[in-house]
Amino acid sequence: MAKQRIVVGLSGGVDSAVTAHLLKQQGHEVVGIFMKNWEDDDDSEYCSSNIDFIDAASVADVLGIEIEHVNFAADYKDRVFAEFLREYQAGRTPNPDVLCNAEIKFKAFLDHAMRLGAEKIATGHYARVRLNEGAQRHELLKGLDPAKDQSYFLHRLNQAQLSKTLFPVGELHKTEVRRIADEIGLPNAKKKDSTGICFIGERPFREFLNRYISKEPGPIKDERGRTLGEHQGLSFYTLGQRQGLGIGGVKARGAQRGAGDHSPWFVARKEMATNTLWVVQGHDHPWLLSAELEADDVSWTAGEAPAPGAYGAKSRYRQVDAPCILSAGAGAAFRLSFANAQWAVTPGQSAVLYDGEVCLGGGVIASATPAA
Repeated sequence: MAKQRIVVGLSGGVDSAVTAHLLKQQGHEVVGIFMKNWEDDDDSEYCSSNIDFIDAASVADVLGIEIEHVNFAADYKDRVFAEFLREYQAGRTPNPDVLCNAEIKFKAFLDHAMRLGAEKIATGHYARVRLNEGAQRHELLKGLDPAKDQSYFLHRLNQAQLSKTLFPVGELHKTEVRRIADEIGLPNAKKKDSTGICFIGERPFREFLNRYISKEPGPIKDERGRTLGEHQGLSFYTLGQRQGLGIGGVKARGAQRGAGDHSPWFVARKEMATNTLWVVQGHDHPWLLSAELEADDVSWTAGEAPAPGAYGAKSRYRQVDAPCILSAGAGAAFRLSFANAQWAVTPGQSAVLYDGEVCLGGGVIASATPAA
């Protein structure tokens, strides 16, 4: 690749640090940008942006590159967080990382980098971009480390974004990334990976949502309509959830389908009209299994839908690609029919389609059809 001016999103983590190092090693002019995207509780124990910036600045110092601190908090609140809250209030479970990548890291950040004269941007995501010369388009590929692949979160990227983006660590396994960081003396070589909401960090989730969404308690019922307890508000629960239901001691007399008296309870349905949380016993209860799903708010990396037919799909992150048949839904929506019923398919989450290692794009799950 010809030498280019590349702006790297330095998060303070090891992946973006090694990304900057690899590009500098290749002879590119590398500039670091630290994105600050959350300001509501900067002084709280959960907001790590100040620590992260110190780590990012230390990395820039070791690598000998410039770093700029950029504040996208207003963009984040308008484009990502407002939608995040709307989805929760509607009883769905959104994926903020997907929206954050589409709206902040590969829009606001990309636009800013281009204003700085960048020819490309780079991030520490575990994914790859390949130019398919025959089809004359860029393809989004899975990262080579199957345990770290993040293409699921990047599936909304379009041709313009992919053509300007590099993912150097997508070619590596995490163990190799840490080894490189250690070898060149990066100060964050052993820093643990971040989890939690994109840019907001790790914090007690229900307590956090409480500040933005009002509680509306209602009944928790089982499949026979018996009231087992009271929920704190449907927004605070997600399908397949097992912890935090407050009904662990309840026995189900004559429990069916192999679920014993002490089998765990799982959230199976959220009924907004009656404010009822429905729970079932047993991980493989039919209410938790879906044969089909329909997704809308569709985004395809190629700019057009793939041909109907057989593919693999993930209806949640860290899931093995499930064999499925893609067909057109109503309007711009699409439908996936699975060979094997999928567990806890959750409205608001993303259904992402794959053709082998190529991530084709996807949509937001609107509904699921029970397997039985």
